[in-house]
Formats: sequence, C-alpha cells, structure tokens
Amino acid sequence: MFLSERLKAVKPSPTLAINAKAVSMRQAGVDVISFGVGEPDFDTPKHIRDEAVRAMEEGFTRYTAVGGIPELKDAIIEKFRCDNNLSYERDEVMISCGGKHVLYNLAHALLNPGDEVIIPAPYWVSYPPIVVLAGADPVIVGTREEDDFKLSPESLEMAITPRTKLLILNSPSNPTGSVYTESELQALAEVVLRHDIGVVSDEIYEKLIFDDRPFCSIAQVSEELKSRTFVVNGLSKTYAMTGWRIGYVAGAREIIAGMTKIQSQSTSNPNSIAQKAAVAALNGPQDFIQTMLQAFDERRQYLLQRLRGFTGIDCNMPGGAFYAFPNFGYYFNSKAGGTTMKGSADICEYFLTEARVALVPGIAFGDDNFVRFSYATGLETIKEGLDRIEGALGKLV
Repeated sequence: MFLSERLKAVKPSPTLAINAKAVSMRQAGVDVISFGVGEPDFDTPKHIRDEAVRAMEEGFTRYTAVGGIPELKDAIIEKFRCDNNLSYERDEVMISCGGKHVLYNLAHALLNPGDEVIIPAPYWVSYPPIVVLAGADPVIVGTREEDDFKLSPESLEMAITPRTKLLILNSPSNPTGSVYTESELQALAEVVLRHDIGVVSDEIYEKLIFDDRPFCSIAQVSEELKSRTFVVNGLSKTYAMTGWRIGYVAGAREIIAGMTKIQSQSTSNPNSIAQKAAVAALNGPQDFIQTMLQAFDERRQYLLQRLRGFTGIDCNMPGGAFYAFPNFGYYFNSKAGGTTMKGSADICEYFLTEARVALVPGIAFGDDNFVRFSYATGLETIKEGLDRIEGALGKLV
C-alpha cells in the first residue's frame, strides 16, 4: 500500500510539531518555555462549563443535526446581527468541529483540480495544505513588513488569473496580528468584485483587538460582496474553548448545504455537549473577553518592548490576536559552535536546544525572515523566556 500523491504534498502542522517536541523535552525533565501554540492560558468560563454539565445530566449526549442544533445557529445569527450588522438565515449557517474543520469542508465544497486560491503571506500554516488536500493550487502572495503585512489591491490584482476561485483573508492575522481597516477591505473588495471571485474571511480572532480599534468584516462592505463571502469564526480563541472544537461559517445556502453533505460523510455532527456550551458562551456574559484582552495587552506591550530592545530585532506592533512576528534576519549567517543560522528554522532549533525556548519558525508561515511568538501564556513565563533568548543571542558570533 502507498500513500496518495496528494497526501505526500502535505506536511504536519509545524506549530503542533514544535509543541510536541517541547512537551517531549519537558517529560524528559527539561525545563522548556513554549511560545509555540496559539491557545489562551485561561480556563473556559464557569457558566459555559456549567452548561456542559447540565447538558450531560439532562441526557443531551446523542446525535444532533449534522450542521448543528437550531439554538446554536440562532445564537450565531444573533451574534452576526449585533456585532457585524450582518443578516443570515439558519440554512446559511453551519457548525463544525472547530474553525479548521470549517475551512476543510469549505475547500472540498468549492474547489476543483486546477482551481487557484490566493493566500497572502505570512499565512496561517494550515491554509495551503487545506487547499492542496482539496486538489486545488495555493497561490502565495507576499506582503511587506512596512505595510503591516497586509495584502494590497495591486498585489491581489496581479495574482488573479482565469483559474482563481478564492481569496483567503485572515484579520486579525495569525501570525502577524495585523488588522485590516474598513477602507483597506473596501479597496480589496473592488478587485474581488471586478474579477468575480469568492472570499473566505477567517475572523477567529475578531474579539481580540487592541487599542480600541474597530473590527470590520469584508462581508460588511456591500451586500454584493457578502453574497460571495464565507465568514469563518469559532469559539476557541474568544472563549478559551480550544478543546471543545466548535467552529462555524456563514455564507451562501447552496454551499452551506454542500458542506453539510461533506460533514455528514466524515464527522457527522459536532459534539452535542460542546454545542450546548457554545450557546451559553454566545448568549451569556461577555465580560470575560475584556478581562482576557487586558491580560493579553499587558503581555503584548511587555513583549514588544523587550524584543525591540534586542540588538538587530525589529517587530511591528500587533493590532490583534496574541502573536508577535519579529524579524530575526539580522542574526542569519551568525554561528553557534559549528552551526550557521541560515534561516528561521535554524534559529528556532538553536533557541530550543540552547535556551530551552520553543518558537515557531517564520518559514512555516511563508516568510523565513521572521519567528512567531505566542503571548498566550503568563507574563512571568514571557519574562523568563525572553531572558533566555537574550542570553542565547549574546552567544552568537
């Protein structure tokens, strides 16, 4: 038996691989600090956990409708109405086993062999493999640090071909923390509409935005654009529910129906208990989000101050999410022992072995000059990790 050619082209998630290596080192007794995985270090709020317990005690432990229970769809519809001024019906909404599962279903419902999907780089590591697994071709379009890593209308225009089917946008961005403004989205929307392509708008970090910046979804730009946009979101980041695996999407009902068909032949419904908990998350108190955001902001400010104080390091201030993406190019071609730092993978390996700090190399996100830090961990841990990195940098020659 042989692996399929499609699978051979896909690599495991580098963020999960880094985390697994850090965990393995810890299990061997090594004190490793991880800036690797994007997972809030907060407990899921109690009222959400209580609803899950209630669901179990009331016997809500059986299959549900494949695309999600009606009350969760209604809660999502209300969220879109209140937060984004967007109107959807139940048959335009679907719930899956996390945002990644939504994107996988969406790719298989929309893409054919030979289709192209434009992905701005730096990108979340799973976008290209999801496109490849659907038999289509990812088209990577680089962005510039001085433009806050945002796709320009001119770059989008140049990347579009007769085979272009979709554009994937992620705002706030993983790994850069960049947040698109309404005017920037309007400029991209003009190109999208002119070329009659679709948009996948990944808004999983929507609530995690700093400095009182407003959030805008590209689906809000116009009703015409909304009809060709698939808004992807979930509860993992906003409500510290990563392990509960609830993601959702809103878009054209015929595509949602197709995604539901795909899900019916793969996972069936999302976890019934987690769906009930998700209703409580969306409909219940939201003050937890502000508490979490304030903690992330304190960590963001400290992390950026320290990084910018390191010799040769430059880093844009992230506007959202909980990642920083500093440029470590200054240290490329430096040496430690007999090893030369040729790129981000080498320097991350060096930090792991020399400083016992786990980071994700920028090459995994499509830009080898950078390294991703997740500050979804405690401030004292961040301080200690940066002290170790500073010491390791001082040993490079």
